[in-house]
Amino acid sequence: MKATLPLGLLVSSLALAGCVQQTAPKAMPGPVLSVQEAKVYYAEQRKNELLRDLATCESGGHGESDRLIVGGRGRYIGRFQFSPPTVVAYVRQKEGRELSLAEAKELAHDWEQASELAKYMIFDLDRAGDWPLCARKLGLRQQVEEIRSAL
Repeated sequence: MKATLPLGLLVSSLALAGCVQQTAPKAMPGPVLSVQEAKVYYAEQRKNELLRDLATCESGGHGESDRLIVGGRGRYIGRFQFSPPTVVAYVRQKEGRELSLAEAKELAHDWEQASELAKYMIFDLDRAGDWPLCARKLGLRQQVEEIRSAL
């Protein structure tokens, strides 16, 4: 009896093992990033999060929505509450192109373009203080330094 019990357990274990689905290890999705690429990716994600928070603060809680936002009796427009002359000046500085005031207003209302302009101002020109109330509320300067130090 003792001799057949271990052999019976072995046979039943082998039978059960054949019923269990064997899975190959999962492959990593997409390309594998180097450490530096991962740092840059992380920094860009943090920058985008910071811009969403800033836009939400500046626009009274509307963030990336399509709703047109006008503040300061029409002096400030868009999610980042840019003045049209500010948009004209920084687009000229960044890209070397001239915008009319109408084009500047259009850009300020377009999330993609306005966030790229704000990112340029904050990270390339160190102009986080151009949004004084929300910069203090969000700790914008500290967040910018943390993002820079992550690289």
